[in-house]
Amino acid sequence: MTTPALHTARLRLEPYTPSDEEDFVALFQDARVSRWMGEGPATEAEDRALFGRIFSKVYAQDLFDVWAVRRGGRFFGHAEIKPSSDPDGHEIVYALAAAAWGQGFGTEIARALTGYGFGALGLTEVHATVAAENTASLALLGRIGFRHVRDRAEDDGGTTRVLTRSAAFDTADTGCAAGQPR
Repeated sequence: MTTPALHTARLRLEPYTPSDEEDFVALFQDARVSRWMGEGPATEAEDRALFGRIFSKVYAQDLFDVWAVRRGGRFFGHAEIKPSSDPDGHEIVYALAAAAWGQGFGTEIARALTGYGFGALGLTEVHATVAAENTASLALLGRIGFRHVRDRAEDDGGTTRVLTRSAAFDTADTGCAAGQPR
């Protein structure tokens, strides 16, 4: 299975190309963005290694789907849907350049990823994990049908909220026709 391109009203999610490295690194080096991703900000070398693993592991071994998010052909962010052990199932992950925040793009991406999970992947539920302090992402996911199911205590003392959306919620709200990618 090869990662397909997905479309929303204003965005295109496409598999990464090697020429995306500088944009990827710039996105993840922006502390406003990376503070909400994984373990938080990493070194530039770690972000470059992460980008390399997209090709050497994720795409090469067909582990999961990961995309560069573009608007008008320009790099705009990052998106993925991947297997997760906590929570057990598949988790959506997305990040937008800070200049794009507050314009509804995150909602478009989250709906597209969720619709892809329900449609193309045949999932019955999709998960997201969000830092408790990330009120904007929590509100966004709540608006599109994700429900808080539990909190997870992190080693650094922080709290991660685990959210789940069921395919039965309302497939018409995924932003994709019949739960399929557009």
